[in-house]
Amino acid sequence: MPKLGDWLEPHPHGIFVRPADAWVDPSLPQPRALVTHGHADHARGGHGEVWATPETLAIMDTRYGEQAGHPVGYGESVRLGEVQATFVPAGHVLGSAQILLEYRGERIVVSGDYKRRPDPTCAPFEPVACDVFITEATFGLPVFRHPDTGDEIDKLVTRLHANPDRCVLIGAYALGKAQRVIAELRERGHEAPIYIHGALQRLCDLYADHGVRLGELIPVAGVPKAAMAGHIVMCPPGALNDRWSRRLPDPITAMASGWMRVRQRARQKLVELPLIMSDHADWDELTDTIEEIAPREVWVTHGREEALIHWCAMRQIKARALALVGFEDEDD
Repeated sequence: MPKLGDWLEPHPHGIFVRPADAWVDPSLPQPRALVTHGHADHARGGHGEVWATPETLAIMDTRYGEQAGHPVGYGESVRLGEVQATFVPAGHVLGSAQILLEYRGERIVVSGDYKRRPDPTCAPFEPVACDVFITEATFGLPVFRHPDTGDEIDKLVTRLHANPDRCVLIGAYALGKAQRVIAELRERGHEAPIYIHGALQRLCDLYADHGVRLGELIPVAGVPKAAMAGHIVMCPPGALNDRWSRRLPDPITAMASGWMRVRQRARQKLVELPLIMSDHADWDELTDTIEEIAPREVWVTHGREEALIHWCAMRQIKARALALVGFEDEDD
C-alpha cells in the first residue's frame, strides 16, 4: 500500500517532487526549482528554471544575477507535470511563501521558514489545511518563547535616548531582519535618520521599491563620527566588532536575533543590548500552528527536531525528521 507522501523524496540537498520533476529549496543547482524565500540557505543561484514569488525572484536577481524565473503570486497555482503548486504567505521575510503541493488527492505543505506574529515588512502567515505539514524547528524547544516585539523596540529606543552622546549599533541579518527592525521603529514613531552599513543598501532599496516604509536611511561611509551620536546605526552581524565599527561614536552594541534569548550567545558576540527578535516561529507558534492545521503527519526539516517530534507523538500525530543539510538560522 502506498505511503502518504511517497511521491516526495527528501535528500540532504533538498526535497525532490518526483511527479513534477522539480526540487523544493535545493542547495545544489537543479533544472527546476521551487523556492520558498530568498535566504541563501533556501535560494541558491544556478538553477535552470525557478518558480517563486515576484519578490523572492527580485531578491535572487539582486543576489545572484538575473534568474530564469517564473513569478507566482500569493494564491496563484501552477501546474508542473501531474502536480499543482500553490504559493501561500509564510510571514518570514518579504516574498516568503509556503508551497502547497497537490497530487492524486494528497495535499502537502512545504512551509519553508515562517512566523505567526505581525511584521510590517511582509504578508502574514496563512494556515493551509493539508495531509502533511513540513515544518521548520529552528526554535523547537519550549525554552524559546519570543517576547513582544514592541517591548524589544521600546527597550532599544529607551537606551538610545538615555545615551545622546553615543550611538546604538544594531547587528541584523541583511535580508529581512535589518528591514524589519527599521520598519518596526518607524511604526512606533522613530522618524530620525538611521545610518546603515553599505552591505545593507541594496536589499533596503529593494524593500523600499516593494512598498515597505523604511524612512530616511543614510550610508555610514563619509559621515563624521559626531553626526551619528544619538542615532541608530545598522550593520550585518559580522561587522559589529570589526574595524568598521571603530568609526562610530562609542557604540552601544546591540543584536536583533531570536538567539539573543541565549545569554551565552550574546556574551560570545560581545553584545551589550540583546534584542530578542526572530523571523522564525517560537515553540508556541510551532505547536499552535500544528494544532490549527491538524495534519495527518508532520515532517520536520531542520532545527531542534526531537522535541517537536516528541510533542507530536504525545498527541498521536505521526512525525519524522528529514535529514536536510545546509539549512541554518542565518544569524536570526
